[in-house]
Amino acid sequence: MNWLEIFSWLSLAAVAASTAYSSIALFGVVRLFQGRRRAARRNRSAELTPPVSVLKPLYGLDRELRLNLESFCRQDYPAHEILFSVREESDPAVPIVRQLEKDFPGVPMRLLVTGPPPYPNAKIHSLEVMAEAAVHEILVINDSGVRVGRDYLRNVARPLAEPSVGLVTCIARSVPSRSFWSVLEALGINTQFNPGVLTAWVLLGMQFSIGKTMVIRKQLAAQLGGFGRLGNYLADDFVLGERVAQAGYTVVLSETVPDNLLADEGMRDSLRHRLRWERSSRHSRPAGYVGQIFMHNLPLALLAWAVAPSGNSIALGLIAACLGSRLLLAWACAGLLLRDPTFRRYGWLLPIQDLVSFGVWLWAFFGHEIVWRGARFRVLNGGVLEPVRNTPSGKAGPSSRSLP
Repeated sequence: MNWLEIFSWLSLAAVAASTAYSSIALFGVVRLFQGRRRAARRNRSAELTPPVSVLKPLYGLDRELRLNLESFCRQDYPAHEILFSVREESDPAVPIVRQLEKDFPGVPMRLLVTGPPPYPNAKIHSLEVMAEAAVHEILVINDSGVRVGRDYLRNVARPLAEPSVGLVTCIARSVPSRSFWSVLEALGINTQFNPGVLTAWVLLGMQFSIGKTMVIRKQLAAQLGGFGRLGNYLADDFVLGERVAQAGYTVVLSETVPDNLLADEGMRDSLRHRLRWERSSRHSRPAGYVGQIFMHNLPLALLAWAVAPSGNSIALGLIAACLGSRLLLAWACAGLLLRDPTFRRYGWLLPIQDLVSFGVWLWAFFGHEIVWRGARFRVLNGGVLEPVRNTPSGKAGPSSRSLP
């Protein structure tokens, strides 16, 4: 057997493993879908609804910010407060919050000005300040791009009735802007990233959290060292969930699915955004990142097809199964579970998204730098952030590698 034949069979083995991955992810989709149906039949009159504090760090005018924030003011929940934070009073999000205070006088809300952040991850300083000011024990944390239904707080607070539950999180349905690259990114999250989360949930249980929703008790956050301990990490959500699990508590994946509105980004910003995610993932869990190769069904199938022996029915069958499982998983997750209109309208772009996604996954292996909110950082082992210092001439120092 020559080296080409060996490579061909290795490629087919990778295709088979990718098909198996899709099958596990599909099981996760079905499991979460069934959980949603059970939740819909639950007797809500008997549920515990402890008071909660919603923490919303703000920075600038995110897409449709007013409607996103307003969705938290319209909750079907008996007792909740909303805390907003900005770095400075001149932030353009401030007038929106002031108007919400006038429009919803029955909802307790406060705006906190935090000042300059002392950490590379600026959001963590905001969470510290808001958590200290929060009146209630249960904290509901999510980003300013998140928009929710009226039953959101009921769904995400419910699991904390069990003392063994330390944190509640959930996947989100990404909603793109009109940008082509935003549409590709939404397809990637809804058909690839979310199934990856569900696969981890099925195989290992939730040992991390997702920043679109993190619900935790103030006491437990303090027990883990406070939010400040996350200030040097890019993937603060992943680290928080990991530490909750390591402390012996359960991380629950809620059946509720909020919307996450993506920014109106062009190619450059979208690719930088994706690269930031990938490099964060690579440094946070290196072995798991290598294993993500099996999430890329289409590139693996194309590679196997290119080197497969001519007319080999086993090879053709494996390649067809790999591609079919990819399409079935995309339909089940985006179409059935998330009810994603983007997939229904732009699903034909899935092959382009998959090739772009694979390219960025490979790109993340080469280099350590990211660009985040206009600043340049280096991602170190464990996902720790290190600001990249500039030389007096304004160029990056000799140890940095430039991004396009």
